[in-house]
Amino acid sequence: MTTLKAGDKAPNFTSVNENGETISLSDFLGKKVILFFYPKDDSPGCTKEACSLRDNYRKLTKAGYTILGVSPDKYTKHKKFIDKYEFQYSLVADPEKEIINSYGLWGPKKFMGREVIGVYRTTFLIDEKGLIEHVFTKVKTKDHADQILEQIEQFTAQV
Repeated sequence: MTTLKAGDKAPNFTSVNENGETISLSDFLGKKVILFFYPKDDSPGCTKEACSLRDNYRKLTKAGYTILGVSPDKYTKHKKFIDKYEFQYSLVADPEKEIINSYGLWGPKKFMGREVIGVYRTTFLIDEKGLIEHVFTKVKTKDHADQILEQIEQFTAQV
């Protein structure tokens, strides 16, 4: 489980997106980012989570956020996943799990009653300076965009 928390600098990374183009978190300095980590393209829970973000894309981007997803899948699999579900955002390939490990999101977890090794489904809200604003460790796959939008509303209410 991640030890990163609000106020910490988000670890930078460089990898490739679904088109095989180099992408780094530092490319987004000056922008707010929703960085969501998920186990596997086209699996039931991951599809629900990704579709929740797709269906609320306009609200999330209107709130000033860019969306990036990260999983251990190769970029070619990301491309198929995006094309199948018409996602408007990029997915970052991390087959070596370098990004996942830098965020502390790889390890033992319970899945269908047994222990497996895998990605801890986690989302980070990152501000324009590259600092973590909020960490979601209990992601509700079907309603994840609502979780994020509620948190964004809380940020706005605090200002």
